Amino acid sequence: MKILAFTDLHSNIIAYERIKAKVKKFKPELIFCLGDFTYFEQYIEQVLRKLNELKKPVYIIHGNHENESIVKKICQRHRNLIYAHNKVIPLNGYTIIAHGGGGFYTSGKSARDKDFDKLIRKNKKKLEGKLILLTHAPPRKTKLDRLSWAGHVGCESYLEFIKKYKPILALSGHLHENFNTKDKKGKTLICNPGPAGTVFTI
Repeated sequence: MKILAFTDLHSNIIAYERIKAKVKKFKPELIFCLGDFTYFEQYIEQVLRKLNELKKPVYIIHGNHENESIVKKICQRHRNLIYAHNKVIPLNGYTIIAHGGGGFYTSGKSARDKDFDKLIRKNKKKLEGKLILLTHAPPRKTKLDRLSWAGHVGCESYLEFIKKYKPILALSGHLHENFNTKDKKGKTLICNPGPAGTVFTI
């Protein structure tokens, strides 16, 4: 299966055109949008309309620049947009675990995400086979969550999930400093695909 994933588009038309070109060139079966596709919801209707025009299934989670309920409501109006936040979704022999929102995590209990932990507890029986983790914020203690001026600011809950369930892919964004950064934990490829998108074949 071929996937195109992108993050932190922030209404950038140049990045969108690059995504569009990659869709045409690589013909992915589906697209993952990992949040922050706007700047605090400016032009949110227009951006989501453009994503729908890619004519591929676009699985979307919100970032810290979007409101969960607003994104969900607009996605329901478009046939190609699937709002995936806080869901475990079986898809073509894979299972997607999607969790949007979040931001900068500090340390100790503050490095965990209670909503994500609850999602995993409720869906333990579904977490088998080939898993794909989609989050807006990055997992903790990886190359994706380290800032030069602040150290590690990622989510401990995501890292724990990766270690325990070993997804084949863990895709996230949020930190612009780490666009197009890749890391690996065991057999899990961890990546920030950047605003212009990255193509994965799994």
